[in-house]
Amino acid sequence: MSSSPVTAGSVVIAHDSSGHSAEALAWGLEQAALERRPVAVVRLLNVTEVQSAAWIATSGAGLQVLHDLREQAVTDMEALVAIAREHHPGLEVDGHVIERETRQGLVELSASAHLVVLGSHGRGPVGSLLLGSVAAAVTRRADCPVVVVRPPSDSRLAASEGAGVLVGVDGTAESLPVVEQAFAQASLRGLPLTAVHCIQDLVAAYAGSSWVPEVEEVQEAERGRQALLDHLAGVAEKHPDVPLTVRVEHGLVAQVVGNRSRPWDLVVVGRRRHGAWHRLLVASTTTAVLENARCPVLVVPEASVPGERG
Repeated sequence: MSSSPVTAGSVVIAHDSSGHSAEALAWGLEQAALERRPVAVVRLLNVTEVQSAAWIATSGAGLQVLHDLREQAVTDMEALVAIAREHHPGLEVDGHVIERETRQGLVELSASAHLVVLGSHGRGPVGSLLLGSVAAAVTRRADCPVVVVRPPSDSRLAASEGAGVLVGVDGTAESLPVVEQAFAQASLRGLPLTAVHCIQDLVAAYAGSSWVPEVEEVQEAERGRQALLDHLAGVAEKHPDVPLTVRVEHGLVAQVVGNRSRPWDLVVVGRRRHGAWHRLLVASTTTAVLENARCPVLVVPEASVPGERG
């Protein structure tokens, strides 16, 4: 095992002893195989936190505890990598035990990674303690796309056929990397793509499916749908194999993601890099999607706008 930086362009999979990490590992290995990219499975050890624990400081057993933790982490990682290589013999899989605070360590690795994959301990807005500090921090700060593998609301849905890939689109030039990622993922997995632009309307958010828009708003939605088709046309031409559905909805993206009996296979959302107001708005939308989704969520950094500051 090595604590050196991972190979540039790798799919980095964060792993600990939780069941959610096992789901993330399986998803990340499959993704790397589809994209033919090397895999770096990483275990982050927060040594500083261990050293500051009161019982270690007073017992004088700190050095032995740290030694045991390191040894166990390396042993576990070697076993994990061996199993991954056995199940994916054509895949380049390496393991890394890195002594770093988890959130900061993953953000640093994202600078050279192709993709970061991690699990989520969350079960929704109430049960998840705001999704989990690691997933929330990494999706906000990573330089590369991040996948948070969310558990299904019902374990029976995990093996069922999904509804394809869903991407949230705002029609701006900055969101082009998000659209490109969504088409690429749908093409890789042979899935249909649904592109949705949600008009964030408080009335719709509170009224839900019982709210019926006026005729003028229906016409506005149709105009928005055509504008969205025009926005997607260039990327769609590059992926003629991907069946595309376009929807303009009143309401919140999180409602479109979460209120389904048949879950999506993957949800793709953007994360804007700039502008204080945009960061607040888009971060809240992204967090809401992560909280409500019952499938993997791919968070893609949007393109920067030159000269714009937050």
